[in-house]
Amino acid sequence: METLFKALIVRENDGKFDLAVETISTPELPKNEVLIKVSYSSVNYKDALSASGNKGVTRKFPHIPGIDAVGTVVSSMVVQFQPGDDVLVTGYDLGMNTWGGFGGYISVPASWIAKLPENLSPLEAMSFGTAGLTAGLSVYHLINSNVKPDSGKIAVSGATGGVGSISVAVLSKLGYEVVAISGKDEPIFLTRTLGASSSISRQEFVEKYNTKPLSATEFAGGIDTVGGNILSAILKSSKYNGVVTCCGLVASTELSTSIFPFILRGVKLIGIDSVEQPVNIKQQIWNLLSEEWKPANLSELIEEISLEQLPETLKNIINGKAKGRYVVRHNH
Repeated sequence: METLFKALIVRENDGKFDLAVETISTPELPKNEVLIKVSYSSVNYKDALSASGNKGVTRKFPHIPGIDAVGTVVSSMVVQFQPGDDVLVTGYDLGMNTWGGFGGYISVPASWIAKLPENLSPLEAMSFGTAGLTAGLSVYHLINSNVKPDSGKIAVSGATGGVGSISVAVLSKLGYEVVAISGKDEPIFLTRTLGASSSISRQEFVEKYNTKPLSATEFAGGIDTVGGNILSAILKSSKYNGVVTCCGLVASTELSTSIFPFILRGVKLIGIDSVEQPVNIKQQIWNLLSEEWKPANLSELIEEISLEQLPETLKNIINGKAKGRYVVRHNH
């Protein structure tokens, strides 16, 4: 049955990429196992790259970005998902080369879908989104590497961004002492809203910890979301058996550091990818985020926007002007 819906469509015209909210129909979606009516989606850096025509993310246009979506199953070719089920999809190819969550409906393979946990509302799920899932995986690896709240301070870079802000909020909820690193002057947001114990500017952090092959031991662990010299500084200032996760590249794709943190202090660097994680791992993290890991003030970390506000928001993200998380509301 054909259903009309609104979507943010990116079209390529003579090498330029134009964004507009258009009305399309469900038969135009790819033919996959499960059709989902989307209630909310969230905005991520990768969405901004896709919307700006980055061919490393999206190869073919016209395209609907949106690597996250939560909603209700409309029709299904598989028994594990039935019409009326509340579900969420993050990562895999959604919003990259498969039309994504910035439309009112998505059509996806069943293997991409997680059940929405009972204690997580659709709005809360997209308040987390891929950023929250990535933050959750980072926290999960710290905990599983025996980094406990009493082990010492945790450094979190890019702390006003999506992954960073949720990492700070979750760690604070779990009782960790968090030092928030940010290029933005937002001490009130970082400490009062997110719960960081203290904040430090990106420049000051690099000057303090990245001038020598090794720095004074300061941190039991770190969650790096930006890469480059910030990641190097976190590694160099990590304690013996410290654990650092990395998941981002907005500062740099390069890592220039000495080998000393690894061979003299046993520091571990763990890469985090939330895109291709098996759905059972994603489900495990979603269940944790829905209960003991859920920040009490999650709603304060987000700004709810409409499809029409998306082009400006995506531009702000590319230009480094975003703070916290943006959730897109779909009005059907």
